[in-house]
Amino acid sequence: MSGFREFRFKAATAFQRRIGNPVTRRLPFQTLLETTGRTSGLPRVTPLGGRRVGNEFWLVSEFGEKSQYIRNIKANPRVRVRVGGRWHSGTAHLLPDDDPIARLRTLPKVNSTGVRTLGTNLLTVRVDLDG
Repeated sequence: MSGFREFRFKAATAFQRRIGNPVTRRLPFQTLLETTGRTSGLPRVTPLGGRRVGNEFWLVSEFGEKSQYIRNIKANPRVRVRVGGRWHSGTAHLLPDDDPIARLRTLPKVNSTGVRTLGTNLLTVRVDLDG
């Protein structure tokens, strides 16, 4: 990873961890992803953007496999997603062969713009929702 990309990753994740996520996690209709911590086994909640399409929820991780929630998904793909204030259980699938830029065009614009701008290693994720 180039020096600038590494700086961008560290700066963005520090902001998200200390300021962005604690604030947005509390918003009643913020979309949230709940994974199981790969070491602790505790629930980990991450605010993010994405879109539900039928029984699937689509998102793009801005830092790919360096994102903590992606690492948690790799250890245990069972997740919960809160969309529109309601929680849904499902199974997450990492899709490295999907075109994340094209996928971002189908997702909410505000989040997609941030992911494209800050992202250094985009990775598409599909969550197959139960029932």
